[in-house]
Amino acid sequence: MTGKVLVLVLAANFGAVTRAAGLPDLGLAGASHRSLLLQVRTATASSTAAADLQKTFAEGEAALRRGELDAAEAAFRKVLAADPRAGAAYANLGVIAMRRKDWDHALSLLQRAEKLEPKMAGIRLNIGLVKYRRGDYAGAIAPLASVVRDQPDSQQARYLLGLCHVFTEHYADAVTALEPLWEQQSGDFMYLYVLGIAAHNADRKDLDEKALSRLVEVGGDKPEFHLILGKAYLNREEPEKAVPELQRAADANPDLPFVHFSLGVAQLRLEHLEEAEAEFRKDLAVEPDLPDTYEQLAQLYQRAGNNDEAERFFHEALKRNPKMAASLFGLAKIYMQQEKYREALPAIDSALRLAPDNQSVHFVRGQVLARLGRREEAQAEFATAQKKVNADLSKRRESLSDQRVPNPELAQPPQ
Repeated sequence: MTGKVLVLVLAANFGAVTRAAGLPDLGLAGASHRSLLLQVRTATASSTAAADLQKTFAEGEAALRRGELDAAEAAFRKVLAADPRAGAAYANLGVIAMRRKDWDHALSLLQRAEKLEPKMAGIRLNIGLVKYRRGDYAGAIAPLASVVRDQPDSQQARYLLGLCHVFTEHYADAVTALEPLWEQQSGDFMYLYVLGIAAHNADRKDLDEKALSRLVEVGGDKPEFHLILGKAYLNREEPEKAVPELQRAADANPDLPFVHFSLGVAQLRLEHLEEAEAEFRKDLAVEPDLPDTYEQLAQLYQRAGNNDEAERFFHEALKRNPKMAASLFGLAKIYMQQEKYREALPAIDSALRLAPDNQSVHFVRGQVLARLGRREEAQAEFATAQKKVNADLSKRRESLSDQRVPNPELAQPPQ
């Protein structure tokens, strides 16, 4: 497995996810075609017609296994022409669309299959997979959770469910999903890394320590391992331990995705601003379209008082991902300092839509509204911000500043 695939496994390639986690690689189907074959209904009572239809379905199944997608599609559509309620055929057409990475079409086909075969766990697993590949981690949770309920031993569904809970910051739920996989997966350092993130953020210190200790045991001297170990230390708020591990990874493979980004974050935590800037610049040479790197550079320049560069890099981040709340928040603060209140308002409004529970966003929005003479609205925002403070929200969860620890290697958009 290449370094790039290894780092991106959690969101970019499901086949790689299953291999990295030691799970059986079932391709994108994730369901037994043979069991689906038994569910094909016929449009007539003729045993000959039924046999012909099953033969056609079997031919489609065989073509799908061989990767002959056009032939497989033709066979399954022939089945549907005879029996429009053949959920198995819709399910396999959904698999074909998944193989073609036509996610919207795949979801439509699979949802039709689910209506016809609501008890078929494999269809729901594939729906979860499609939503996962589209980056809809919150939407993937329900179908994956239903598979885990029906099939508690499904490593595939359980691992993906845990990942989705990590992406959506439901860390206690992530631990619940991932911890039962320990016996099967504790030899895989990607699993241990994700489990450690979940355990640390869920305040499961015992499990966090257990995962980190095991991570050190099973690692090797590969640069990917040192990257993951460094990120584990970084997520544990131990940047002084993260830097040497990340540096070992960078020395072994300077083109390893995310290694310079992670080094930049670690150096930033240590207040080594020049070193952090240099690492982020190196990362852009490796991954020029990673919005997190632009955002980190923008926040670094904003801290240094260089608002021109900060504004430029915030815009670069938003060009690549318009839903980056921290970048919108940063722009709003810059416009506030420049007394450009009309420019600040749409930026802070957009940030609020993405982070409605953030007290800092409410406070800055109140300031903007006050400067625009909208006093009553401003007071309402200030009151909301105070309520958030009084509710004693976690400082980590509140913050949209550079004190968060980004994990872009866990949440790359589907390829």
